[in-house]
Amino acid sequence: MAILVEFLLDAVRQMLRGPRLYWLWLAGLSLISGVGLLAYVGQLRHGLIVTGLSDQVSWGAYIANFAFLVGVAAAAVMLVIPGYIFHRTDIKRMVLIGEGIAVAAVTMCIMFVTVDLGRPDRMWHMIPLLGRFNFPYSLLAWDVLVLFGYLLLNLFIPFYILLTRYNGKEPNARAYFPWVVLSIFWAISIHTVTAFLFSSNVGREFWHTAVLGPRFLASAFSSGPALIILGLQAIDKVTEMKVEQKVIDTLSLVVAIALQINLFLLGAELFTEFYFPTEHIAGATFLFMGLHGYNTLVPWIWGAITLNVTAVTVLTIHPLRQRTLYRNIALCMVIVGVWIEKGMGLIIPGFVPTPIGEVFEYIPSMTEVLVSLGIWAFGFLLFTLLAKVAIPIELGQLKRKGL
Repeated sequence: MAILVEFLLDAVRQMLRGPRLYWLWLAGLSLISGVGLLAYVGQLRHGLIVTGLSDQVSWGAYIANFAFLVGVAAAAVMLVIPGYIFHRTDIKRMVLIGEGIAVAAVTMCIMFVTVDLGRPDRMWHMIPLLGRFNFPYSLLAWDVLVLFGYLLLNLFIPFYILLTRYNGKEPNARAYFPWVVLSIFWAISIHTVTAFLFSSNVGREFWHTAVLGPRFLASAFSSGPALIILGLQAIDKVTEMKVEQKVIDTLSLVVAIALQINLFLLGAELFTEFYFPTEHIAGATFLFMGLHGYNTLVPWIWGAITLNVTAVTVLTIHPLRQRTLYRNIALCMVIVGVWIEKGMGLIIPGFVPTPIGEVFEYIPSMTEVLVSLGIWAFGFLLFTLLAKVAIPIELGQLKRKGL
């Protein structure tokens, strides 16, 4: 117990040490988080009327961010598999960073779901054994279970490894490797269950497709590793932990292949919807071509497709993928393109038009924008603090006194 307390105290001290740039970064993120919190307090006071949501479109920017971030969390498995299953030592050193990103992403997922609720005080109904969990019949219950389970796995495994190294010992693989294997399957489950949460709504034709699950995974394994690569490059520049180029090359190839699959599945969806149109293509028509003069999302979705096609071209051509500038631009394109396609391009057309044919365009309000930015800033802040402790322990610079 004394060792644990000493470890936690040293971790806090490590978080409170750093150069001026570190404190400016924390201050900036804290400021944005604070602005988001104030906006959310206003939402709590006045209700969801301050958002762009309505009875017709009850999910918007919050759930769009949730759907995207679940994929980012699942993408940590792209470091775990080569690191632990194929024994890539260069990648294995980066797994803790990936798991830190997963913790931050799942935390943001939970926060986005919370702010989307009109009555967050009723969330206790989703607590097993306390509320009306309705397990195993409710897919929402399954989603809560897999998200919290994945969060615990990504907290427990790194905590054990870091605490062991803090004590000057090497972690016992037999103690944590079974949990690593479980986390691999759990990572796939969190995104699959989230996809099923959408596709099980038979009254929403745009979501009711068997390829939604595979599309979720393909988009996750393109945008998630893209974000991880950018994060690793930042860590390589501002910390003493150096990332080998082979790690970046491997993850870039994963992004390229996953994005190719994602675009293929999108093409299969478009062919199925539009080759022989039926009355069930209204949502897709609204998204890709506009419906009854309403076309807010049309430039967004075609912009996203353009970004993804451009990015996959750069990442597929080996000489271009090897150029740092071109690769990083392409990775940013992937992140933005997938966010649009999997966020607003997925959520809104599921509601528009409504089952009775209403067309109600949704535009996020300033409250939603500020709350979303605040949550993203908090996620970056959480990851920064986790990495600030994990990196010196991993490098052997932070150990228990006397070692």
